[in-house]
Amino acid sequence: MMKKIILSLIAMIGMSHVRADEGMWTIYNLPPAVYEMMKQEGFKMSYNDLYYGDHALKNAVVNFSGYCSGVVVSPNGLVFTNHHCGFEAIRSHSTVEHDYMLNGFYAKTYEEELPNKNMFVSFMVNQEDVTKRLGTLGFNTMTIEQQEQLIDSLQDAMTKDIKEKDSTLYVSIDAFYEGNKYYATTYQMFPDLRLVFTIPKSMGKFGGETDNWMWPRQTCDFSVFRIYADPRTNGPAEYSEENVPYHPKRWAQVSLQGYQEGDYAMTIGYPGSTSRYLSSYGIRERRDADNATRAQVRGVKQDIMIRHMRADEAVRIKYDSKYAQSSNYWKNSIGMNKCIDSIGIINQKKAFEDRIQAWQDSTGFLKDSLDFAKLKKFYDDRFADRHAFMNWIETFANTNEFTTRARKLSRGMTIQGPADKPKKQYVTFEDNSDEWDEALDKEVFAALLKNYKEHVNEKYLPAFYSTISKKFGNDYSKYVDYLYKKSMIMKKGKKIYINKKSYQKDPGVQYGLDLLENLSMIREGLLQTYDSIDIQERYLCAAKLRMEQDLPHYSDANFTMRLSYGQVGGFELGGNPSGYYTTASSIVDKMKKADQNVEYYAEPIMHELMSAKDFGPYTDKKTGEMQLCFLTNNDITGGNSGSPMFDGKGQLIGLAFDGNWDSLSSDINFDRRLARTIGVDIRFVLYLMDKWGHADRLLKEIGAK
Repeated sequence: MMKKIILSLIAMIGMSHVRADEGMWTIYNLPPAVYEMMKQEGFKMSYNDLYYGDHALKNAVVNFSGYCSGVVVSPNGLVFTNHHCGFEAIRSHSTVEHDYMLNGFYAKTYEEELPNKNMFVSFMVNQEDVTKRLGTLGFNTMTIEQQEQLIDSLQDAMTKDIKEKDSTLYVSIDAFYEGNKYYATTYQMFPDLRLVFTIPKSMGKFGGETDNWMWPRQTCDFSVFRIYADPRTNGPAEYSEENVPYHPKRWAQVSLQGYQEGDYAMTIGYPGSTSRYLSSYGIRERRDADNATRAQVRGVKQDIMIRHMRADEAVRIKYDSKYAQSSNYWKNSIGMNKCIDSIGIINQKKAFEDRIQAWQDSTGFLKDSLDFAKLKKFYDDRFADRHAFMNWIETFANTNEFTTRARKLSRGMTIQGPADKPKKQYVTFEDNSDEWDEALDKEVFAALLKNYKEHVNEKYLPAFYSTISKKFGNDYSKYVDYLYKKSMIMKKGKKIYINKKSYQKDPGVQYGLDLLENLSMIREGLLQTYDSIDIQERYLCAAKLRMEQDLPHYSDANFTMRLSYGQVGGFELGGNPSGYYTTASSIVDKMKKADQNVEYYAEPIMHELMSAKDFGPYTDKKTGEMQLCFLTNNDITGGNSGSPMFDGKGQLIGLAFDGNWDSLSSDINFDRRLARTIGVDIRFVLYLMDKWGHADRLLKEIGAK
């Protein structure tokens, strides 16, 4: 009977929009029909080998520093992730004299491996559904604020219980299916993570923004780190010279066997955020208030940044990582909006909502709860506030050093000085002059102030705009110069006495307070409809799940571990096949165009290596070429960067690092015809580690087969 049910579900999957190449599946409760489909596609491992026990494949996959994914590839804790995931670590160790970003880095001994502040990896230990447990505690009758407090309370209690068994573990409770389910995940975090190997930026970010989100691709997007552990317990430990390389329970076997079109391919990683259950009204808001705003403001900022970076190597080192982070979702926002319109996603979603409403009318499910007219009105009512909020975030959040410091002051900083002498209490900023440049900072600051005023209604302007108008004649550069000159907050090593009259009169302090007051006003407007929209979107998701209850459904991504499966293969657009891999000759062709596009520049040694007649064991046995990057129809999003790409035996064949331009709307609507994952072939990775880096000790440790 069970076999018939599974086969029936497989047939339904084939007929529905949920296909083998769509889905970010939680592994602990992987639907049987999905697992059976994986096996049909070529997956050779048992479910137990995937999830249960110390040697499960999931134990080789890590959350990389809370923003990427990675995979352990050796018995001594080596971790592969993307080059762009290691970007800030590489940058932070770089100087003009030792520019690891530009020239690459290889630690030839354990002693040379470089520690990194505020970086970590986390392993998922296990996961469980706590929805019913919350329900017995009265969750379903509470306000949203009370629900959040209960979740925090249960999370703390579960963490306390688990720490009694193992002090290195902790629990996180996250919402799934728009808050219709809650899962508790147990993690183990290792905070001592060291940089071991990186290739030059010319290869790790080859093609730059020109090729970002594009296919064909030749970027060798990888970097290598190592996990260090307590020498006595092999468990997590803060950085210490006494720590030793971690010996993991499981590491991934690196394969030199490659892949062919149609072969099974699977990613396991930590996708950050998708919104595929989002209503048509929410998608319209995403397009017009969020994406359009992000693209416009970042375009202004990035034009200034790149001009300064190209003029000065020291400035480039300081801003390489910041520019990359900004430009990535600048281009993503542009591409997503293009896809939303060209595919007609809003109308498609509205048509689906009409189906749900008809089903709701016939069944009475959530009849007195889910109300599409109300949902539309809630979104309409908050649009202006949302648009202003996105302009505010893109203008004032982490865009220039002065504003960052002013906001820190307004929110409250650690107070130093004697507690019994208020007038001697002070705050001070650490010297971080190696992270920013004054000329660039000031020009960005002035340009964004001007841009903000031009794009929001007057009621959303902070009070200091009146000063800019009356005292400086709307000359934003003069206002910025004034702040830098008169405020204490940019003075190196300055003690800022917070209880003296001079503090309140400081123009930088006042600027920060004006921003705080302004943001509070905008947020107050957003909060008027926040809970109502959240509840209606939750009901909408619940209705979809009930209407399609015979089908398996995956939850939107929320930076918890997910599995995606499918096949190696390209796509076709306008009658033109994309191909599914790139070769060494294709990168050489681009390198020769560096005089036309600086983002195709590569050092002479890279020209030589990529023009080799023989690539030895890294040559693909079928094509006779070295393959650089390849396509699969796996389902990924931001956060999946660095995710291992496995074959059917669970062996590592690549690292996911990007998606294609033609499917940038996949965060809200997966288009199985076009959505593709771009991965760097692990043979390309090993080739450069070998022939450029001469990293013999690492290659031996990895033991590729």
